Amino acid sequence: MTRTTYSRREFCAAAGAVALAGRRALAEAGRDRDDPFALRYILGSSMYGNLKLEAIVPEVRKTEAEHIDIWPKKHGTQREQMEAMGHEAFAALLARHKVTLGILTHYDLGPFRLQKEMRVAAKLGARLLICAGMPKNKAAARTFFEKITPHVAAAEQAGVVIGIENHGESYDAIRRFADSARSKHLGVALAPYHLKPDDPPRIAKLIADLGEKLVHFYAWQHGAGCMKKLPKARELLQMPGRGQLDFVPILAALKRIRYAGWTEIFMHPVPRGIPILPTAAEVTAEINRARQYLTACLATL
Repeated sequence: MTRTTYSRREFCAAAGAVALAGRRALAEAGRDRDDPFALRYILGSSMYGNLKLEAIVPEVRKTEAEHIDIWPKKHGTQREQMEAMGHEAFAALLARHKVTLGILTHYDLGPFRLQKEMRVAAKLGARLLICAGMPKNKAAARTFFEKITPHVAAAEQAGVVIGIENHGESYDAIRRFADSARSKHLGVALAPYHLKPDDPPRIAKLIADLGEKLVHFYAWQHGAGCMKKLPKARELLQMPGRGQLDFVPILAALKRIRYAGWTEIFMHPVPRGIPILPTAAEVTAEINRARQYLTACLATL
């Protein structure tokens, strides 16, 4: 397994000191290829556990993001909170803080039960629905693509994209999925955490191979894992700049394909449903620390 050296992390940290502060994301559409490359961030509500939407939405802009990814139980309760407050009140809350709904994440539903949520996404302006369920072999892939066809058609009608996160699939299985995903309304939500080995050059090659089929990117590494309770310092090794994964080759690949989707700085706490740190302010500060690390790595390219 290829790992970054400490000197690389030191170099990225030093570069961050001279990086331009407050670098804004590029326009969502119509970017000129001569524009400088930057990551477009989205904030995942599950990073704040079960905290109220009223506490989370004001944090979005503080992380240099303009969009929010809403998660349901068991990772958060914000999707359920949306229903409890009503869609109009939720939209008004977003508008007050100049935030837009970007993603509805639904690992609870999987790829074949999303059509009702597509209508909610279309109503509230979200453009991406994310779930798991990527086929692991050729036989499973044939069945998957037979079943997914009407759901992709519904996504096209609703003007949304279905992003399937890799969850233990091999590099070849992810490539095979992308090759078979012919519609622009179906693609890969790539999580380096779940890649084995999490080898930066191999991840970079995968990103290059995915190209426009890459519809979402999680800035997330394996670290010490997220399946058993660990001391907080070890749990946080999932975050960019804390664990050993070298993000420089990965970001170089994103730059090379002119990746225009969102980047979500991410980790899972143990147990699920708690904030990654005790308070909203601490969660935001940790996300910003990771964002600064990524900005510093981009500055080296």
